Parts: sequence; C-alpha cells; structure tokens
Amino acid sequence: MQSTKQHIGAGHRKRLRERFLQSGLEGFLDYEIIELLLTLGTPRKDCKQIAKTAIMQFKGLRGVLDASLDGLQAIKGIGPSNAFGIKLFQAVSERLAKERIPKKIMFDSSKKVAEYLRESIGRENKEHFVMLSLDARNNLIKISDISVGSLNANIVHPREVFKEAIQSSAAQIIIAHNHPSGSPEASPEDVALTRRLEEAAKILSIELLDHIIVTKDKFFSLREQNLF
Repeated sequence: MQSTKQHIGAGHRKRLRERFLQSGLEGFLDYEIIELLLTLGTPRKDCKQIAKTAIMQFKGLRGVLDASLDGLQAIKGIGPSNAFGIKLFQAVSERLAKERIPKKIMFDSSKKVAEYLRESIGRENKEHFVMLSLDARNNLIKISDISVGSLNANIVHPREVFKEAIQSSAAQIIIAHNHPSGSPEASPEDVALTRRLEEAAKILSIELLDHIIVTKDKFFSLREQNLF
C-alpha cells in the first residue's frame, strides 16, 4: 500500500513538471505553482494540500512568495527542506531584479524610481541606503550601495555619498532607502539627513533631486512632500 501511494504521488508530480516544461505556468492554479516549488525540496511527500493551506494562510500566491521562512514553517507540513523551492524562488527573483538594469534608463519621476527600487531593495530585512547618479537629462549613470544598516537605523555620511557622485560625474543624484517595517513614512532622522545632504550637494554643484523611501509595495517621496 505504501509503495502504491508513493507511485501515485510520483506520477502527479511528474505530470506537474511536464505541464510546466511544455507550456510554462499557463493554466496553473496558484496552489499548483506553490505545490511545484514545494516538490523541489520534498522528494516523497504529497504537497497539494500543504500548498492549498499556504495559499489560504497568506491570502494568495504573492503572499506565499513573499513570506519569511518562519512564516512558511508555521504551516503544518512545511519545514526547512520543502520551503527550499520557495526561498530559492525569492532569492533568484531578488538577484534578477538587482541585475536587470537596462543600458539606458531615464528616471524622470519619483514613481519610476520607486518601481525599480521596490524590486531591488524593497523586500530587504535591513535598511539599504543607495544613491542613483544621473546625467543632466535624468539618464541613469550608476546605482551605488552606500550603506546597510539595522532594522531601525542607518548611518550615512555625506563623504561616502558624494565620493560616488563625483566618481560617476553625476550632474544630479537621487538618494533612497527602504523601510523594512513596511511603513514608507519619513522619520525626523530621514528628513534631517536629507537636508544635510542637500547642503553638501549645493556646495559641490550637484543637484539632489529627491529622497525616496520604499517598502515592498509602497513609496514616499520627500521632495513631493516638500520636506526639503
């Protein structure tokens, strides 16, 4: 009886994989996508019901794919091994988002900048402070990682910011960081830092266009809110 169950499960798993190889995710239900990812780290276990539970628990495919390892393991039947596929998907997606910078991209609005940054740093668990160097026509020259802080603090020195800007021959810069808390609102410290960097930018004849704060699904522009 045990070998029969394993055979049936193996057949179902094989059919899922063959469907994907033939036509991608076309026609897949959300739980089937999660089921397929769970099978990567689960050699001999039916993952169908576990996948359905995860979809219900996290309210959809996006919620499961954004879930933390601890959150996933709160689902009965999911452990470090079968969470592997989902965590691998998360890591690959984040790596591709960071590397997928077109040869020429124009950042002419805070929304366009935020859309890019949400993918590259919006899901990070620590604060990442970055700087975008732009030419006089708002074309991106370079994105520089300035610092990585803790969940509630990030120390940024103007020297580090403008060293990168000068080396890139930037005419303009945009500074940005993420808020792991999920709230994009600027703190008093964020505002004070922005004004400090704006003063330094004026001395160097480099224009500070904006300071943008992102989360995984929201953003906040200090320039649009007239905070500097």
